[in-house]
Amino acid sequence: MFSIEEARNILRIDGTDNDSEIEALIAALPDYLYHTTGYRTDGDYSPVALTAGRFILWQWYYGENADTDKIQRVIDCLLKALSAEREL
Repeated sequence: MFSIEEARNILRIDGTDNDSEIEALIAALPDYLYHTTGYRTDGDYSPVALTAGRFILWQWYYGENADTDKIQRVIDCLLKALSAEREL
């Protein structure tokens, strides 16, 4: 879904110290989107899926340090939109 460079940019991280952790989160995103919304793709992600992925990656990586309530509301709305997009 994202390259490691894109993920580091999303997370605003310099350096490669946490690449293995970030790569594991990136790898989990497509299955997470599928299990929460039914959304699956062969590689071309919609803008809604990419935006949801960015927020989810941020929340997973920063966890309790993020403003989780606000971020979760945004994620919930994006996942609903992604579910609706899948039905079109």
